[in-house]
Amino acid sequence: MAIIPTHRPRRNRKSEVIRNMVQETTLSVHDFIYPVFLIEGQNQQLEIHSMPGIHRFSADRLIDEIGRCVELGIKSFAPFPSINDALKDRLAKESTNPEGLYLKTVADIKRQFPDVVLMTDVAMDPYSSDGHDGIVDADSGEILNDASLEVLGQMALAQARAGADIIGPSDMMDGRVAWIRDVLDQNGFSHVSIMSYTAKYASAFYGPFRDALDSAPKRGDKKTYQMNYANRREALRELALDEQEGADMVMIKPALSYLDVIHEVRNHTNLPVTAYNVSGEYAMVKAAAQQGWLDGEKTMMEVLMSIKRAGADAILTYFAKEAAEVLRRG
Repeated sequence: MAIIPTHRPRRNRKSEVIRNMVQETTLSVHDFIYPVFLIEGQNQQLEIHSMPGIHRFSADRLIDEIGRCVELGIKSFAPFPSINDALKDRLAKESTNPEGLYLKTVADIKRQFPDVVLMTDVAMDPYSSDGHDGIVDADSGEILNDASLEVLGQMALAQARAGADIIGPSDMMDGRVAWIRDVLDQNGFSHVSIMSYTAKYASAFYGPFRDALDSAPKRGDKKTYQMNYANRREALRELALDEQEGADMVMIKPALSYLDVIHEVRNHTNLPVTAYNVSGEYAMVKAAAQQGWLDGEKTMMEVLMSIKRAGADAILTYFAKEAAEVLRRG
């Protein structure tokens, strides 16, 4: 006699209406933070070869792009600058120049779009002649943690003065969240949030981003400050320190190969958890889609849903604009 199943999970999958009714995870345009690339010049829009569909914009064209994104419902942006080599030095002095490319553009965006949220990046590498996130000892090549904090604090303060809503320290120096929080509070910016890059791994998935900004280290690598990708428990130690030091939100970077870390952090904090769906993760999907090996749009949405399902409250993603268009179509 055939055994007839008592429990039939397929009953909850038998129609689209029922599937939608019992769907556990939802994705919204409000979940997205859109990273955008800024370059010198006027009327410039240059596609990044290793990131099909993503461009570097001069400030005037970036303002136009943000306007288009706002019409799609995207209201949060993370601008990253490509700085002329002539302006770089070992102490990243250009990072605090209020008339420099980055800070001037941040201020311009906030003037024209006061309701958008700007998350700015605090790390020395875009401005450093060494290409590292902290100060490099000229003799030993060591990344000097404590000396770097002063630079990072002044960078964060300059960004807050320009109009940043959220400061995003991506440098992975020890103690930088507490240092930046103190600098902001002492200068009247207690309302400015800190989204700490809590677990930023030394990953091979950053390659296209470094192409876009020409910010790769001039010597050595970043393994003495970015995390070993074999470690998960270490992320919880970093989380505990960031909570203690006053972070308002925490981030995992990269996202797709670190869904277990996102989930682990989500289960150990009540702070908002964000994840950075990085350039290499974007490029893989785009490259495979261009070859016809997979459906790019469906894969994109599945990737974003998986990050959300793992526990991310918000996602920094280069797919933001494209995904917003898909969500608008329903």
